Amino acid sequence: MQQARHFWCYLCPLVVWGAILINAVASKVCSAERPNILWISCEDISPHLGCYGDPHAITPNLDRLSEEGTRFSHVFTTAGVCAPCRSGIITGMYQNSIGTHHMRCNATLPAWLTPFPRLLRDAGYYCTNNSKTDYQFSKPTSREIWNVSSGQAHWRQRQPGQPFFSVFNFTGCHESGIESTEKYQAVTSVLTPDQRQQPAALTTFPPYYPEDPAAREDWKRNYELITAMDYWAGELIEQLKADGLYEDTIIFFWSDHGVGLPRAKRWLYDSGTHIPLIVRVPEKFRSEVQPKVEDRLVSSIDFGPTVLSLAGITIPTWMQGQAFLGTQQQIPREYVYGARDRMDERYDIIRSVRNNRYRYIRNFEPLKPYYQYMNTPEKGATMMSIRRAEAESRLSPAGQLFSASTKPVEELYDLENDPNEIHNLAAEPAHRELLAALRQECLQWQAEIGDLGLLPEAEINLRSDHAGSAYEILHGSRDDGLQRSLVIAAAAASEGPTAIPQLVQASEAEDAAIRYWAATGIANQETYQPATCGPVLARLIIDDSPNVRIAAAYAMCKFGQTETGLKTLANELRGDQEWARLAAAIALDELNDVARPVLNDLQQALENQPNKYIVRVANKAVNDLLGTHHEVP
Repeated sequence: MQQARHFWCYLCPLVVWGAILINAVASKVCSAERPNILWISCEDISPHLGCYGDPHAITPNLDRLSEEGTRFSHVFTTAGVCAPCRSGIITGMYQNSIGTHHMRCNATLPAWLTPFPRLLRDAGYYCTNNSKTDYQFSKPTSREIWNVSSGQAHWRQRQPGQPFFSVFNFTGCHESGIESTEKYQAVTSVLTPDQRQQPAALTTFPPYYPEDPAAREDWKRNYELITAMDYWAGELIEQLKADGLYEDTIIFFWSDHGVGLPRAKRWLYDSGTHIPLIVRVPEKFRSEVQPKVEDRLVSSIDFGPTVLSLAGITIPTWMQGQAFLGTQQQIPREYVYGARDRMDERYDIIRSVRNNRYRYIRNFEPLKPYYQYMNTPEKGATMMSIRRAEAESRLSPAGQLFSASTKPVEELYDLENDPNEIHNLAAEPAHRELLAALRQECLQWQAEIGDLGLLPEAEINLRSDHAGSAYEILHGSRDDGLQRSLVIAAAAASEGPTAIPQLVQASEAEDAAIRYWAATGIANQETYQPATCGPVLARLIIDDSPNVRIAAAYAMCKFGQTETGLKTLANELRGDQEWARLAAAIALDELNDVARPVLNDLQQALENQPNKYIVRVANKAVNDLLGTHHEVP
């Protein structure tokens, strides 16, 4: 486990600004010796490149870059979706530690947290971003982080001789490029006929997808979009060479997460988090021979610290990422970590720990299905194929696993023997010790970083202003007691009937987030214990916290006390906190026909509703109850 650095947060302003002054002076002395750094990034691709051994990939430019540099084989993102990952990359901190973990949120960062390109700028680098941000915070602004952040940003705009850090991002292989035939055709218009793929010939087609033409067409499009991206990457490299900068520039190529298809994007399996990373360091900047293939574990939050290390800039002590190249590189990681939280309109709290061979997954909401209905992925051809195959009972055994109505609390996969993560080893006696070790590692990591994903989103919003930032909700007092208590309560909520005494005790906790997990844990029980749990729910349904009331109401509805539970949920649909309104809408949608008595309340929730995610969930719930279907944006 990486050492906790929480106490440094109170010295951060002095540390950061001291480092900036030192680096600014140093840059005037040795800027000519500093490397330029180019980031070539793209979206929504796994390592489907020729240099990674993919038999179908057509990626000559990136394969050539790999031959001249180092291909990293074990690189993983901190989430399976873009914005949370990108917030972690730009800050060097886990998204669920700083409050940027929910898709399309806008977190308040601590004043001392400086995105790493700003440190490069203050040390004399010219920093450009072309052009995606998606950082999930509005302050500092892009203008404060970058010299230029736009579709025109380029290293060529810098002062003569000034070192640069330039980011270029390819959006063409985003999941929308697979879904939209118009976009796919436009992006792949650069391909020659011999660069086109035959869907039926693709042997890498995952076993958990239905074997039908629509799903195979999506898989083909993924490959062809990657070839178009390779063409674009080659053009950037040629621009460097034309400017005489190739041997003065360190090049990184990476993707923000895995392939943009179901059970990959938004998930914590390798299909969603394993990404390509190629780094070419020119000979003049190498202190040692660079290996052609590097199998050390790397997290996406390590990218920023590594750039600082290569540029000779002191890495701030508060960064949770660590350098894997340069003068400040640290010993290789033993583990990398991942988190899934709200994906658009649906919550599903999942955490993951991976070492070089095994992946552990903890499902904190196991009663939710793998494939919750989410508006965006449901529009894709592969997801439609999955839904058709579900309805027609023709899913493969692997497909059936991930169309289940519930999830196991724990999952454990051997990636060496099971690269598609199909065979869950969590219940096997031979892996009991490994399971226990990875479970403890996961819970320890959550406590150490202060996992804000264990707080309901409405609670985060309510507390951020008082704390000063989302991060400081769990760190402001320097006391990790709440952090650890929260992790313990959340874990107990999915541990079954043996945890009921612990849940009863948690229901009396001073902190609302712990009481929330007490109510959630009671709802997670297969059978109801009225003598023990009844008084707890009766108390929690009139709690001061809206999320506690919602969790208690859901539990009541599940166990037959529908009149009180539905009345509370209907009231919460009209509450002041938008994320509590979303939680109430989700609870009613999950109750299915039990929610019929409040159909009118769900319909009213669609009127004058500013939060599109609430509209999506309420619309689905209404359609299901009426037996109709009206798509919303």
